[in-house]
Amino acid sequence: MKQETIQFTLRAGEEFIPLMSLLKALNLVYSGAEAGDMIVAGEVRRNGELELRKRAKIRSGETVEFERYRIEVK
Repeated sequence: MKQETIQFTLRAGEEFIPLMSLLKALNLVYSGAEAGDMIVAGEVRRNGELELRKRAKIRSGETVEFERYRIEVK
């Protein structure tokens, strides 16, 4: 299955975005609760590694993979 790449730019002055908030901000999940459930279920990879922390701080330069999406954070 081909991945779709999404570019996400942090707001000016922000150093990071919590992983749950990132998935929600991109409308890849319906709610923060759903995002948390997907993360805990092992559905998310961060920089190629499994990420199980709902509030992991995602910073510029990192990539997150979820379902068929590859999110590049700027």
